[in-house]
Amino acid sequence: MLDNIKVSTTKKANDPVDTLIFEEGLRIADIHINKKLDIILLVLSNGMVIKSSLTPYKTLRKASQKNLDNWRLISKGIGIEWVDLDEHLSLKGFLKNFIKHSFLSPNEYNYAMHA
Repeated sequence: MLDNIKVSTTKKANDPVDTLIFEEGLRIADIHINKKLDIILLVLSNGMVIKSSLTPYKTLRKASQKNLDNWRLISKGIGIEWVDLDEHLSLKGFLKNFIKHSFLSPNEYNYAMHA
């Protein structure tokens, strides 16, 4: 579980996404999910908003709106847990998907904006 992650303050991250999270302190501040619109919005600690589809996440896609709304941030905002669904997603995964899809299909799937 992500709650047991220990963050090293002496070792520098090699991965730019890890640098954003572990050295710069980027975190998930809030989440908004709309099953009908197939959207999950992550509001980040720097004011950016990442939009993603629920479609790639089979468990979330099949869940009710009530179950989707029953989430909590874990590991000081670097992960999301849906206890009822036994589903855990990481900020790192969302950021990597955002970067990947921003270059492959910039008008679809993900976008980021300042709130």
